[in-house]
Amino acid sequence: MERARVNIAVGLFVLIGIAGLAYLSIQLGRVSLLGATGYVVTADFPSVGGLKAGSTVEIAGVEIGRVEAIGLADYQARVTLRIHAGVKLQEDSIASIKTKGLIGEKYLRISPGGSDRIIPPRGKIREVEAPVDFEELLSKYIFGRI
Repeated sequence: MERARVNIAVGLFVLIGIAGLAYLSIQLGRVSLLGATGYVVTADFPSVGGLKAGSTVEIAGVEIGRVEAIGLADYQARVTLRIHAGVKLQEDSIASIKTKGLIGEKYLRISPGGSDRIIPPRGKIREVEAPVDFEELLSKYIFGRI
């Protein structure tokens, strides 16, 4: 009888541990179980410079969405963004790829515009800034071509 009670206690402890690990995995991985929310917009860049699917999309340092996919369209990188439902992007917003810190991860920063017109779902951000290529800048500096 005592052995059965110990087995049940150990089993419950293991189940609670597995449930805790599953919860942390979902929260840290920022995975949505019920499907993605928000709306999708795209932006075409000449180069994504290390940006990856899952990277954050920010306005003024606040996360407003995620990069959903990166593909090739007309020899440019088409970046698909999923923006939170409460955020409205002006038609003249500017999307630029930035780096967190000197050698940190890449993220997409949106500078809001002043237009009254809003980008609709499945719309496109027309104004983009290509990422800075640090390797090219460094080689120009080293070899004195600045």
